[in-house]
Amino acid sequence: MSLANGRPYLAIPGPSVSPERVLRAMHRSAPNIYEGALVEMTHGIIPDLKRIAGTEHNATIYIGNGHAAWEAALSNVIAPGEKVLVPVTGRFGYGWAEMAQGLGAEVEVIDFGVRTGMDMGRVAEVLAADKAHEIKAVMGVHVDTSSSIRTDMNALRAALDEAGHPALLMADCIASLGCDRFEMDAWGVDVMVAASQKGLMVPPGLGFVFFNDKAAQKRADMPRVSRYWDWTPRANPEFYYQFFGGTAPTHHLFGLREALDMIHEEGLEAVYARHKTLAEAIWAAVETWGQGGPIELNIADRAMRSHAVTSLRMGAPYGTQLRRWTEAEAGVTLGIGLGMSSEDDPKGDGFFRFGHMGHVNAHMVLGMLASVQAGMSAIGVPYGPGGLDAATEVIARG
Repeated sequence: MSLANGRPYLAIPGPSVSPERVLRAMHRSAPNIYEGALVEMTHGIIPDLKRIAGTEHNATIYIGNGHAAWEAALSNVIAPGEKVLVPVTGRFGYGWAEMAQGLGAEVEVIDFGVRTGMDMGRVAEVLAADKAHEIKAVMGVHVDTSSSIRTDMNALRAALDEAGHPALLMADCIASLGCDRFEMDAWGVDVMVAASQKGLMVPPGLGFVFFNDKAAQKRADMPRVSRYWDWTPRANPEFYYQFFGGTAPTHHLFGLREALDMIHEEGLEAVYARHKTLAEAIWAAVETWGQGGPIELNIADRAMRSHAVTSLRMGAPYGTQLRRWTEAEAGVTLGIGLGMSSEDDPKGDGFFRFGHMGHVNAHMVLGMLASVQAGMSAIGVPYGPGGLDAATEVIARG
């Protein structure tokens, strides 16, 4: 007998749960891709994407995942042989750095580990030492989905300004857009990348690149950019197909239109507040459980915790055992400890993650937490009492 029979809950940090409204919007016959309603709808999508990104500049859409958005952004502003600086706070910082290296860039990495966040003073020192301004971009991950560290992108801009350095500031908001507050223009970010499958609540398949005038000038100075990755025609299309470099991702666009409507109906400030409260409920439960057992939040400093994903430590082999129990016995799928390991746990069996991004509410989070507590009891992991009560108190306060 299993208690998992029923509607499953995918509580991983992306793909996130797609709302029924989004799925219904996508469930239709293929439209005309040359004129009519689809074309008009797309022209309305662009300004709504820019509102969520906090920019008045350019927004482009690519058919692809977050890795495609990484490559698209880099291809437009970094030529082979040029240098980039990547302050890393988790596996996805390394992933973006590897993408730059694969495109021929010279990559300098500053590894800040997976628990403490960036030391902006150290970043500023590296930039100040670059007297010849060989570094052309600083690539920061706003929320690293592996460690759940949330980087202060405004502070990263301040480090650039303190050093008087002209490098572009590039931000990966794949895990954070629509969940954690992000203000591209106000924070001085020149290029930002995102994707559809997390806070935007649409199945994987769309990547987004936002860029300002400074980045556009760097693109103009590039010796070459591939026809497909070139963001210039996508940002200012003369013909509809140029939005996407070819055939439009029709059904994803219908889903995206519905998701954007949902976000703007709720209000972006309310979306941020909902994610914050639900994240704090999770933190309260884990902190209480941790008083009597091995479970702990990966990030001690609340100011550095994401409101979209939470990375946890439990010790091997409990993390893997817990994930397997909640999926098989409660119908709740938790995220693997991606990019997280230690000397005595090389496979990362002591780590796991909660995804709480996009289409998520109080009963989903409380149900997930109750399932986790049941799992800890079932596999024999000790924990402090009162975790669920602590979470419900946060929810009750709102």
